[in-house]
Amino acid sequence: MGGARWDADDWKRASCATAGKRTEDIFRSSGMHPSLNPYGVVRESRDSLVNPQSNAIIIGLDVTGSMGMIADAMAREGLGTLVEEILRRQPVSDPHILACGIGDAYYDDAPLQVTQFEADIRIADQLTMIWLEKGGGGNCHEGYHLPWYFAAQHTQIDCFEKRGKKGYLFTVGDEEPPEELLASHARDIFGDSLQRDLSVNELLTMVSRMYHVFHVVVEEGNYARGNLPRVMKKWTALLGQRVLRLKDYRRLAEVVVSAMEVNEGRDRETVAKSWSGDTSAVVAHALGTLPAGRLGALRELVRF
Repeated sequence: MGGARWDADDWKRASCATAGKRTEDIFRSSGMHPSLNPYGVVRESRDSLVNPQSNAIIIGLDVTGSMGMIADAMAREGLGTLVEEILRRQPVSDPHILACGIGDAYYDDAPLQVTQFEADIRIADQLTMIWLEKGGGGNCHEGYHLPWYFAAQHTQIDCFEKRGKKGYLFTVGDEEPPEELLASHARDIFGDSLQRDLSVNELLTMVSRMYHVFHVVVEEGNYARGNLPRVMKKWTALLGQRVLRLKDYRRLAEVVVSAMEVNEGRDRETVAKSWSGDTSAVVAHALGTLPAGRLGALRELVRF
């Protein structure tokens, strides 16, 4: 997928259509849409005439509890900022974006929902098809590892297969990482038969072959507000410097683009200052875990 091109006018019309609407009027699904079910599917990011140097980008959004605010903000403004700033700043060329709705593998009816890789307004159309289940459980974590497994085992991306260039995968939420993917969950969610459970470290190794993996901790989330040191400790032990802290969920798109810029070799402080107003401070705060200067050493510091 991803054979079309982003049109700013299409986005303006889509964004205007959300003005004044409640979240439930934008995200109207009352269950997982069949087209977003990850069971037995493969998502492809392929080069095309209009996107000859495609780059795969996966954004996994926590849709449990009160975290639907993240998807809501992306549907209203964030998605346009994400695509248009990638096209303007060019951390990578020809972005193909796949959105995930992340739930809880133990408790939710829809623990993972996945759109197609798209490059035009269909990104927005499919984003709003995600069911904001608002579930989760009392286990202190959500299914942030599910997009990792899906990306590693159920995506095919030309940027890596043709050019050896990794895609990007960002998960976003306020709780801790899980410890493992149960074989029973892999069967029920993806239709895959595993011989045993996989540890989260094994999953990270698998997905890191094809993707640069980041996690964004939403400090405004209910769980993070009361447990931020614990959340950061767990994520940092797993991902090292690739853990970003978001103190204003409305600025997620700017943080994602900035992290990509820094990972592609641009100076952290310069990137933060390139945003106007309060956004600059939000980005600087989020990128504070990344080393200043060019980031070539980051890939060695994080042992994938």
